[in-house]
Amino acid sequence: MSVISASADTDETSAPVAEESAPAGEPPLTPLNGWGRYPVLLGRERFSEDLEAITRGAVLTRGMGKSYGDASLPAAGENRPLANSTLADRILSFNQESGMIRVEAGLCLQRLHHFVMPKGWFVRVTPGTQLITIGGAVASDVHGKSHHVDGTFGEHVRSIRLRVAGGRVLECSDEVEPELFRATLGGMGLTGHILEVEFALRRIPTSWIYQESERLDDIDGVVERLKQASERWPFTVAWVDCFSKGSALGRGILMSGRWAEPHEATKPFKPIPNLMVPFLVPAWVPRTWGVKLFNSFYFAIHGAQTRHSIVHPFMFFYPLDWVKNWNRLYGPRGFTQYQCVLPVRAGNPVLRRMLELLQQRGTVPYVNVVKDCGAEGKGTISFPRPGISFALDIPIAANLQSVVDEVNEMVLAEGGRVYLTKDAFTRGEHFRAMDPRVAEFNRVRRKWDPHGRLKSAQSVRMLGDPP
Repeated sequence: MSVISASADTDETSAPVAEESAPAGEPPLTPLNGWGRYPVLLGRERFSEDLEAITRGAVLTRGMGKSYGDASLPAAGENRPLANSTLADRILSFNQESGMIRVEAGLCLQRLHHFVMPKGWFVRVTPGTQLITIGGAVASDVHGKSHHVDGTFGEHVRSIRLRVAGGRVLECSDEVEPELFRATLGGMGLTGHILEVEFALRRIPTSWIYQESERLDDIDGVVERLKQASERWPFTVAWVDCFSKGSALGRGILMSGRWAEPHEATKPFKPIPNLMVPFLVPAWVPRTWGVKLFNSFYFAIHGAQTRHSIVHPFMFFYPLDWVKNWNRLYGPRGFTQYQCVLPVRAGNPVLRRMLELLQQRGTVPYVNVVKDCGAEGKGTISFPRPGISFALDIPIAANLQSVVDEVNEMVLAEGGRVYLTKDAFTRGEHFRAMDPRVAEFNRVRRKWDPHGRLKSAQSVRMLGDPP
């Protein structure tokens, strides 16, 4: 399995074609990548509505490819296919009284919402995009704007139907094979192929969000107000301008919300029209000045007064989903999202040093989202822990590996950790030092997969799997 370089001369129409022929009965090699468009690897994908059938002998299950780095990509040299789950997307059962639902792993979160929202339900935990599969939500144990209240997606999963590496299909839960169940929550698909998921929804009074937004002058104000807002609001998130400097370093806008009550939201619910980035933006097009200008405009237009409004839930939870293929804006080199969580004791000086380092190295994030994280979940290596989470969208640059190394040293020193779903550059020794739970996770994996049949490019890079 060869690596396709993501250079300035690579675009979506010029990816090299594999010369080797496919094994009998298997699909050919095709270029695969995550949402960050880096790295690009060659792999084979099986597609079928019969997910149980196509997972036989597969090295990993892949959904909609929205993990940013190499979590859903095959390891280099791996010739076994991946099972793509997206055609296995049925809703198997739904109890409209309790909100308990069972679905196939390939069901898209967006399609789920179209089914349950008219009935007065919504997922209890959602990440920043609804263009993911439910199996992917479990594998990443996704979190969102409500983590300080609701925890991760896995906290609301009742059971998982799973094909383990040896071929056996079984149901696991907190009562049945609890070790395997908890390792699967946030286990990046490495404990087995997720086939079906049963989980709880939340009843909602309307399909609208009551939002409060507030402009803040620096990173200290953002973090302080974020913590205060989390005591009063179920949903909180902050946007930060990473280009701001000096006394305005880390200025931003805090957005808090809750589901609107019927007397507050009287207009009919309508879909949001989509925009599209129609092509990959060429490497020579300048971007930094445009992002700086947008950030200044966005900060200024909000105004100094606190705002209250009724907003569409998809714009509140998924502001980038309405721009299809927005990752093309980063050009042929692609980008990475570096996400870490720092314990509260680390304090704002660490966040300031992180922003200053990124500015000094010329790797300023175009987007920075800050969230308040609550208690650690039951997933064996689930990402969130109590503290402040930074999610930084950074364009790929020649010095990015060394910058990530420096930032990881900060995070490691403060007792933080990084998010596997977003990562493309963290070294294995850094990750394993950040998270002592990795040893227990690998122990459970090897119990069910002693021959190491399930792996990914990321598990080789970060978890110590043999290439």
